[in-house]
Amino acid sequence: MPINKNRLEAFSDGVLAIIITIMVLELRVPATATWHGLAEVAPTFLSYLLSFVYVGIYWNNHHHMMQLVDGVNGAILWANLHLLFWLSLFPFTTRWLDETGFVEIPVLVYGANLLLAGIAYYILSSTLIRRQGKDGPLAQATGGDWKGRTSPLIYITGLALTFVHPAIGLGLYTLVALIWLVPDRRVERYLAAAERTPDDGP
Repeated sequence: MPINKNRLEAFSDGVLAIIITIMVLELRVPATATWHGLAEVAPTFLSYLLSFVYVGIYWNNHHHMMQLVDGVNGAILWANLHLLFWLSLFPFTTRWLDETGFVEIPVLVYGANLLLAGIAYYILSSTLIRRQGKDGPLAQATGGDWKGRTSPLIYITGLALTFVHPAIGLGLYTLVALIWLVPDRRVERYLAAAERTPDDGP
């Protein structure tokens, strides 16, 4: 009998909420009550914003994916924990990125964190699909995942070009976030089609 998925979802939501809380607590208050003081902490805010967007993207896609799952097993629980591990490092890599002034090594580590989180998400989705089978709802709903195939290539390119200039790496990491910000309606369309009766028409 499959394990109930509700505890996995509740635990994941809690961890992601804590990650966001830790990141926002790292925001520095301006040293002076001036526009100049606010401008000085702008890099801190921008690095927080990028990481916040990434956490939001993972939460959104995790939520949609789990709608197509009726139960989980031990392998899925560990794959989910693997994903949460890399996401839980976002506050650390984000803070290091900011406090060192966006120099080469922290930008590389931040990019590696993003890449490994993406790989972990792929492992989780593959583990879910393996349990359901290739004809299962998740495989049908997420077929032709061009974003998932393209993102690692952009991350790797960003890591390589960070050696040229860290700003290029950060720009490519931001590009991946912008790609995923575009709403992905595949799961919603699949669920709508599954609920549609023959009398509803095409």
